[in-house]
Amino acid sequence: AAAARRWAERIAPARADLAARVADLVHGSADLAAYGAGDRALSACAEADARLARLERRQARGNALATGAGVLTQGLTVLAVVLVARGAGTGPVATAVLALTALVAFEPVLPMAAAGERLTGVLAALRRLREIRATPPAVAEPARPRPVPAGPPVVEVSGLVVRHGDGRAPALDGVSLTLTPGRRVALVGPSGAGKSTLLSALMRLVEPESGVVRLNGTDIRELASDDVRAVMTGLTQDPYVFRASLRDNLLLAGPEAGPDELAEAVRRARLDRWVERTGWDTVLGEDARTVSGGQLQRLALARALLHDPPVLLLDEPAEALDTETAEALMADLLDATRGRTTLLVTHRLHGLEQVDEIVVLENGRVTQRGTHDELVGVPGYYGDLWRSEEMVSRR
Repeated sequence: AAAARRWAERIAPARADLAARVADLVHGSADLAAYGAGDRALSACAEADARLARLERRQARGNALATGAGVLTQGLTVLAVVLVARGAGTGPVATAVLALTALVAFEPVLPMAAAGERLTGVLAALRRLREIRATPPAVAEPARPRPVPAGPPVVEVSGLVVRHGDGRAPALDGVSLTLTPGRRVALVGPSGAGKSTLLSALMRLVEPESGVVRLNGTDIRELASDDVRAVMTGLTQDPYVFRASLRDNLLLAGPEAGPDELAEAVRRARLDRWVERTGWDTVLGEDARTVSGGQLQRLALARALLHDPPVLLLDEPAEALDTETAEALMADLLDATRGRTTLLVTHRLHGLEQVDEIVVLENGRVTQRGTHDELVGVPGYYGDLWRSEEMVSRR
């Protein structure tokens, strides 16, 4: 065990170095090729591999010596027992019994070398598991979840306060709003105002410090988180793309969807031209390395539209798109969400005259609310941003 600890202190950094270099080769292959650094990176990776192999061979020799020493001790002990028994005049049967007894006595002892070798790794794994178990969950699941209330969803947010860490300023500070069936609400505000945090609270991804979110009169903390997300979900920030075909990445949101439904979702997300050019079976790299930021955003939007939840939450659907495409996408999106319950987070004000209510968040608090026509005519963040967009468009 002591030897294993010493070897672990030398082998662990070497293994981590090799893993990091392999990851650089896999994820940075395009950049390495562009700068002509591929051969140098491969050589460095090979050197790291050889260094790790040398250390592991030396460790294996030590382990083999320990195992061999145990077997040698076993054999010498049996020989000594036989010699002592014969010198004492013990009969052949008794001598054989004594020899076999000595031989069998070593069976529980010989695996101790391998156990000592594994002990360090097992203890390290146990420490990691304890750390994971000690980490409190993001949200507390109810011991006995209530069923989701029946009927068209009515979402009421009342006095919601969310804080990311003790001692920090609240990300949401007393936010209240209501989503009735078919009502579309736009959430507007500067970066860091708490817009995405509100969506996370609605989807039970963060635990509020105070306040309540009710679904048809039931506190969502009394519902299973998966049940809440089955009712309220959609497009969130940092969507994940798997190393699979474009079709399979879309089917994650709607496993039962047919070709026509997939094509409609892609069209509404303005991704149809790209799909026609690349094909449905194009394999997307993990972490979205093979798609642009705009394509990733539209792919995530197509997923959200394909999933079609009762309450659609959209977090910056036009982010990372050029102005012309973003305005066209927002127009299509507002048309597609007509008559359905939607909460839209956006920095772009174009088209928001179509939504039922606009809520302005600043520093986690609601500072303005009303329709587009009401807000552009009064001093405040919304009117200032609208006039700024108008000046840019005129240029």
